[in-house]
Amino acid sequence: MTTHVSTRNRILDRLGEQAAQRLTDGLRRTDAGARGLDLASNDYLGLAGHPRVRAAAVQAIERYGTSARASRLVTGTTPAHRDVEAALAHLTGRESGLVFSSGYTANLAAVTALSGPDCLIVSDAHNHASLIDACRLSRAAVHRTPHLSLEAIEQALAGSSHAEAIVLVESVYSVLGDAADLPALLDLCVAYDALLIIDEAHGLGVVGHGRGAAAALTEHSDRVVVTATLSKALGSQGGAVLGSPAVREALVNTARTFIFDTGLAPAAAAAANASVDLIAAGEAPVSRIADNRRSLTDALGIAEPAGAVVSVPMPSAEAAVTARDTLAVNGFTVGCFRPPSVPDGVSRLRVTCRGDLSTEEVLEAAAAIGETTGMSR
Repeated sequence: MTTHVSTRNRILDRLGEQAAQRLTDGLRRTDAGARGLDLASNDYLGLAGHPRVRAAAVQAIERYGTSARASRLVTGTTPAHRDVEAALAHLTGRESGLVFSSGYTANLAAVTALSGPDCLIVSDAHNHASLIDACRLSRAAVHRTPHLSLEAIEQALAGSSHAEAIVLVESVYSVLGDAADLPALLDLCVAYDALLIIDEAHGLGVVGHGRGAAAALTEHSDRVVVTATLSKALGSQGGAVLGSPAVREALVNTARTFIFDTGLAPAAAAAANASVDLIAAGEAPVSRIADNRRSLTDALGIAEPAGAVVSVPMPSAEAAVTARDTLAVNGFTVGCFRPPSVPDGVSRLRVTCRGDLSTEEVLEAAAAIGETTGMSR
């Protein structure tokens, strides 16, 4: 056997070349940007810094420590987990819930545990990477349909020879800001005996008075499974799968990201529970999100999205990065979508219209974005 000795490694060389293709190493935060207006985070309601949410996390740390210490099936389940699961289920109109260490692991769990080798998964083309990865890890056949195409979904279901079927969508898509027609999708699932899994990552706390878009689906609720993240509107960390008791039991017994993962930190669970309480009581600035995104889009002359994120189209990835960095220097931190992260290949500025922002702050940001991008009306 011939041994090849080299001071270089082909894999590391390839990774280095790929890294060089990215325009920046990440968001460059200047002192002005750090002190200025944050329009990039996913803290849609500003609850990550809310006194009651912070106090709940501190109390949980004092009671349970900083870690769940083990898998939920061993010693990792605490009353904090039970409380947030019940609160999330009640808020979203589902019967039960199960929390995970992240929204990513929740999506992996829902898709892989509920599908099987004789199942067809019909997945929207713009679904999040976690859902795409879940499909890849499942034992099911996967059919990818054009974005929001009810016709394509029905054709896939009608032509399926599999015994089971799952339709996989997001309630609100963060890049384009459009929303799925959930009632029509549920009708299709009833007609073709399919399960509907809805990712509410960008819907929970934002639409449906904060309860999410799927909360309005009161009929055939046994066919609806909701996944969510606790790290966006709830201002915490973790994920959840919400559905019938049978769904919860299946996940407890078969979901690998539940069985073999250390449980969500109790402090994160307690913080999310406090946020859910604020939303349920009408004390979170849910309605302000709609007001702020309308103010921003009206000022820029672009379409209003369904969620909290406004995408400002840019002519190129280079232009998007330049605009983002210019805004940061002037005290406005915005995100940047560019290939290969965007489903349609169009680069954009990603602007979060948080509910805790004032109208004056939003209009100030709109003026700065308009001046920087040349979109001023």
